[in-house]
Amino acid sequence: MAETVPVRCPSCLRDHLYASPVYPCECGEPLAPPLLATAPPERLLRRTWSEDWVMVRCRHCAREGYWPQPELGCPCGALLRIPVRPVGAPVPARADDRPGAVPKGPAPRGSVPGPVSPGGVLPRPPHPPLPHMGATPRPSFRPIAIRTTRDAVTAAELYLRWLGFREVVQQEVHRPDVRPQTRVSSAVDLRGPGLIAQVEPSTRPAGLRDVECLWLNGLSEPASTVYFALAGYTDDARIRADELGVPLFVMDLTGSPQPVNGPADDLVAKGPAT
Repeated sequence: MAETVPVRCPSCLRDHLYASPVYPCECGEPLAPPLLATAPPERLLRRTWSEDWVMVRCRHCAREGYWPQPELGCPCGALLRIPVRPVGAPVPARADDRPGAVPKGPAPRGSVPGPVSPGGVLPRPPHPPLPHMGATPRPSFRPIAIRTTRDAVTAAELYLRWLGFREVVQQEVHRPDVRPQTRVSSAVDLRGPGLIAQVEPSTRPAGLRDVECLWLNGLSEPASTVYFALAGYTDDARIRADELGVPLFVMDLTGSPQPVNGPADDLVAKGPAT
């Protein structure tokens, strides 16, 4: 079972109890990144690929590999990165888990994430080892590098198919962008039976209005909704997506979408609702 640590948001000073998500190791043993309760959380202002991963060692088989960095979304809109105990650091006794008992600071991260075995470095899997609740585990997702807008849409389409959505097709739409500098933004919808997904391939973060419009489109069908963005999301968009249950994914140039909120984590873990 994952350990639970108290976390105080540095922005609003709310107190939370956080438990790291548990994923299965290759040996089958449940594994969660060991949290460093003595170090304060760090507010995440900009996401980078290398900082989204942390090295973890399985206590059962001693395998080492990169796992998703634990994060907590505060209701005030702040996204907090939870420090993890570095591999090789001494494990503190619960009674002595005080500042100074273990080394502080985030776990060491490599520039290119990839699982590591005692015998050497192995190639990084195309997707982090997230659980799947179906009868058989999902095969690894095979991303495509994103160089153009069309590549971003294709990567999202392949990912949706990998999640379990069927007959996903692209549909280009044009919507007015109601801002002081009114312009028309080009967006791409991905649709399938019971699915409407939005892909924002531009360099602007997806906003509150983008998330709400997608959700309303899903209500009118009705259909599940999923959002993909290259530049991430504004704080109010993240908060609203959590309230509405809209899964949010961010994509980097490797073409591997990463979940950024709870509904997205649930979708990756359980697949589409049947």
